[in-house]
Amino acid sequence: MRRRSGAGKAQRGQRPQQGRGNEQKTERRSTVGSREVEVARLTRELDEAQERQTATYEVLRIISSSPGHLKPVFDAILSNAVRICDARFGNLALFNGTELRLAALHNPPRAYEEVRLRNPVISLEGSIAGPLAKTKRFNHVRDLAEEPYARSILATVAGARTALAVPLLHEGTLIGAIAIYRQQVRPFTDRQIELLENFAAQAVIAIENTRLLNELKQSLEQQTATAEVLGVISSSPGELVPVFNSMLENAMRICSAGLGALYRYDGNAFSIAAYVGVSAVVELMSGGPFHPHPDSVLGRVFATRDIVDVPDATQDPGYLKRIPVWVASVDGDSTRSMLGVPMIKENTLIGALVILRREARPFTDKEVELVKNFAAQAVIAIENTRLLNELRERTQEVVKLNQQLEQRVADQVAEIERMSRLRRFLPPQVADLIVASGTEKQLESHRREITALFCDLRGFTGFSESSDPEDVMALLAQYHAAIGEIIIKYSGTLERYAGDGVMVVFNDPVPVENPALQAVLMALNMRAAIGGLIEKWRDLGHDLGFGIGIAHGFATLGTIGFEGRRDYAAIGTVSNVASRLCDEAKPGQILISPRVRQAVGAAVTVESVGEFELKGLRRPMMTYNVLGGTASKELN
Repeated sequence: MRRRSGAGKAQRGQRPQQGRGNEQKTERRSTVGSREVEVARLTRELDEAQERQTATYEVLRIISSSPGHLKPVFDAILSNAVRICDARFGNLALFNGTELRLAALHNPPRAYEEVRLRNPVISLEGSIAGPLAKTKRFNHVRDLAEEPYARSILATVAGARTALAVPLLHEGTLIGAIAIYRQQVRPFTDRQIELLENFAAQAVIAIENTRLLNELKQSLEQQTATAEVLGVISSSPGELVPVFNSMLENAMRICSAGLGALYRYDGNAFSIAAYVGVSAVVELMSGGPFHPHPDSVLGRVFATRDIVDVPDATQDPGYLKRIPVWVASVDGDSTRSMLGVPMIKENTLIGALVILRREARPFTDKEVELVKNFAAQAVIAIENTRLLNELRERTQEVVKLNQQLEQRVADQVAEIERMSRLRRFLPPQVADLIVASGTEKQLESHRREITALFCDLRGFTGFSESSDPEDVMALLAQYHAAIGEIIIKYSGTLERYAGDGVMVVFNDPVPVENPALQAVLMALNMRAAIGGLIEKWRDLGHDLGFGIGIAHGFATLGTIGFEGRRDYAAIGTVSNVASRLCDEAKPGQILISPRVRQAVGAAVTVESVGEFELKGLRRPMMTYNVLGGTASKELN
């Protein structure tokens, strides 16, 4: 019984152990299942990552192997994007600043493809790419049927339901968009959105590389064309036809224009100098000068003397109606984009370059600049030819010209020698006047109203008697240099100087508006300048002063002397009065006559010093001392 009882206990004790074993097996199966799910997820993610990397590598390979060609790059991007993101079809469009223009399509429904081929322009308004211009981020539409896009051709023609558009951005500016579509409602995942954004970045790289490459090619083409034209200019001196032909052909080739002409303008009418691809009507025009119709490109260039750039002639409704048929055949018949550039020499129109395109494709800034450069080269060629022809004509007269030149040189040498003598003995103003006029008529005796100024140093005679000659000459040199600069500054005519005495005339031979005032202003300037010298001389022990006399009146003027030594002199009472007033002047005084006082008016302040009996005058003369200039008159 005990055995059975023990056996029973054993059996009862085994049942719980069997239960725990089953639980452990279930846990192991669950753990194995979770690991299998995780492994499957990781494997799937790894496959997706590898697929994305492979697609990225393929696109980058096409970018590097197709420099300057965007279509294979766009096709590869759309193909991979549609395939990896499990979409039905996709498109890529480029943005020109106002609208999107379709650049590539992949696997589109036939009806949608036909619509897009007929109208590749995608308006921003109402399209899923519209918000991209403002947000600069992707636009994910879960169901087009529930959005404002329900009536778009994507929904009605292509049957699209879920759509994803991402922008192509270059330096923060929208340059295009990529969009992929599903025909069932099934939103794209975050990884698919990220992948499409990566493809958009690759498209931007390809676009920028192509732009830079095309700019480089265009620059090289322009440089080559410019060098070619310059080569023709240098190799065809004096011949304009080959230069014009080369210039026009290169301009049209680089600008992809089908029609072109180069015109010359003689100041009255135009004539055609070269043409390529234009109709037979231009040949009729080449028969002689003509006047362009005002509404033609050439007519507009003539009117404005500026560049005329017509992006599309059809946008000017009255263009072909306003101009005659023969003009239309030149720059309107089957032409859309037109460019006219003037040829200008020293602000004068001498011709024009006109190139035309049959399609509406506006000329770029660089193309306009190129045609401007060719127009400038045409001007250079024309000018070089003119100069060369002139040189050839002059060469035929070289012997005669040399003889004339030799005679002219001999005459000029004689004239220079004569003028040199005049400059040595005459005041600078007189000599310059004679040189300018070519005659010495001004030196003939004549009568004129003048102002005479006489000045000298007080105590100079005693100084010269008691000083060494070298000191006397040094002091005179300083004195003459100081007053000489002032005389020239105030347009005075140095009539003569003798030792310390100097006489200056105003109003002859160079006219002066107010000679009396000019003389007084000069005297004030002299007094200030010589006053500084007097202080220096006083420190050296020389007791000197400076006085001035000024008078106004009529005098007889002209040259005196003999051949080889002539002076210009003013003879009359006015000269004597100026000298006598100078004699009466105390050191630092500027004594003036009543006529001078009346002429200067309120420009200077004066004081009366009484009447003086002057030698040579019958009656005493009221005399005034000039104290200084008024505040309204600046003394320089």
